[in-house]
Amino acid sequence: MQMPGMTMPAPPKNSPPNEPATKQPAVPTGHEGMAMPMQPASAAHGGATMAMTGAFGPYPMQRESSGTAWQPDSSGHTGLMIMSGDWMLMGHGVLDLVYDRQSGRRGDDKAFASGMLMGMAQRPLGDGTLQFKAMLSPDPLMGPNGYPLLLATGETANGRTRLIDRQHPHDLFMELSASASQDIGKYGSIFVYGGLPGEPAFGPPAFMHRESIMDSPEAPITHHWLDSTHVSFGVVTAGAILGRFKVEASRFNGREPDQHRWNIETGPLDSTSVRLSWNPTRTLAFQGSWAHLVDPEELEPGVDQKRLSASALWADDIAPGWHAAATLAWGRKSVEGHDDDGVALEGSLKHSGWAVFGRGEWIENRELIQGQDSPSYRVGKLSIGAVRDFPIAGHLALGIGGLFSLNFVPDALSPLYGSRTPTGMMGFARLKLD
Repeated sequence: MQMPGMTMPAPPKNSPPNEPATKQPAVPTGHEGMAMPMQPASAAHGGATMAMTGAFGPYPMQRESSGTAWQPDSSGHTGLMIMSGDWMLMGHGVLDLVYDRQSGRRGDDKAFASGMLMGMAQRPLGDGTLQFKAMLSPDPLMGPNGYPLLLATGETANGRTRLIDRQHPHDLFMELSASASQDIGKYGSIFVYGGLPGEPAFGPPAFMHRESIMDSPEAPITHHWLDSTHVSFGVVTAGAILGRFKVEASRFNGREPDQHRWNIETGPLDSTSVRLSWNPTRTLAFQGSWAHLVDPEELEPGVDQKRLSASALWADDIAPGWHAAATLAWGRKSVEGHDDDGVALEGSLKHSGWAVFGRGEWIENRELIQGQDSPSYRVGKLSIGAVRDFPIAGHLALGIGGLFSLNFVPDALSPLYGSRTPTGMMGFARLKLD
């Protein structure tokens, strides 16, 4: 989970695969109740070296992202921290104010707010860690039909019609979860994670947590191929870690959140996912995953889905003061004998308060025309943008940014869009707790 403000340097490049961590205390302690910048991954404390470790195993905390997903150990990992006894409390917040304009016959424009407020509480538990996480979103304020985004599909605004060329809002409660882990040997551990809502073990980290694109306010059109399960109302995950490998399985409520965005939903844990993760070096994170979703779409009752995903994440400092990150991800949705693929390539470069980001996507989509018998259309999108952050208070920054998107549709769809290459633009200002 990325947390601005709590900067933790990456582990040394020549460090062993997983340097075992001392769990008492989990991090170097300072004055209780006092906000502190995060210490390096190994810091002197009372004459001993203390290690900052992940909640699920004896590896660097930088490896952990959304849910139980992994990212490279060299990823940026920031936030605000307060120590209170044995508890380490961390927080992070981003609020985006966005003006969005999508061109063409299916385009629209809208001003809206998006973002998230996240909190985490963690303490040692025997030879492992107990952790609680919460994440809230202002997305419901934008209204049930979300915001204009050409080629985006999925979920429903009213329980009767599908959102097409619009990105749905996320629910107020994006995550309310708890986890517990126990170390087994020098480099191994087992863990259990539960959430209502939470994120099952499928796909790469959710898009708003991927360092390669987290500065963009624009959701990917591959969202429902790669990571739409990140808000599942009922999740239980169990996993085992050995060195740089992790295997985990989830049972979860496979239904998409409905059009009521302010509540907490419940349902049977009738869907299953399995994920294998491998971080071969400090700069790389790979995963492959499979899921069977029971009755996921409100507008297609009784229709199950199978999904596959594979991804590679990379991050590193490429020069003093310059940090880069990239993601390559593939997903497949299999519904009633149809296999539809989606691919996303993302990248970002950060230096001195600036972040430049971009994304290219390609999907096979059967939902761009209302109706269950729609053919699959191959469509794509290219987006590029930048944002500049300006400190305005002790831990608060104001960012000003914008992005431009170019969409690609086949000849069969161009009369509906008014062009084979309709465009999109967003200008945004953001407040970031840093």
